[in-house]
Amino acid sequence: MLVRTLGQVKEFVVYTGLRLLLFAATFGMVVGIWLLATGSANILIAVVIAFVVSGIGSYFLLDRQREALAQRVETRAEKATQAFEERRAKEDVD
Repeated sequence: MLVRTLGQVKEFVVYTGLRLLLFAATFGMVVGIWLLATGSANILIAVVIAFVVSGIGSYFLLDRQREALAQRVETRAEKATQAFEERRAKEDVD
C-alpha cells in the first residue's frame, strides 16, 4: 500500500526534494560568501536571498521535474473531471 501511494506522489516528492536541496545549497553558499566577505552574516537576509536565488535557479534547473509534476496533476484532474461527469450523468438517468 505504501509503495502504491509513493508511486502516486513520486513527481511531487522528487520536485519538492530537489527544491529543498537547491535552497539548502544556495543558503549555504550565500552564508559562506557573506562570512568570507564580512566575518558575520545576517541569517534572515541570507534566507531571503537564498529563497530568491534558488527560486530563479529552480525555474531553469528543475524544468523537467516541474513538467512531470504538472503532467501528473493534469492527468489526475482529467480523471477526476471524467469521474464527476460520469456520476452526474448517472444521477440524471436515475
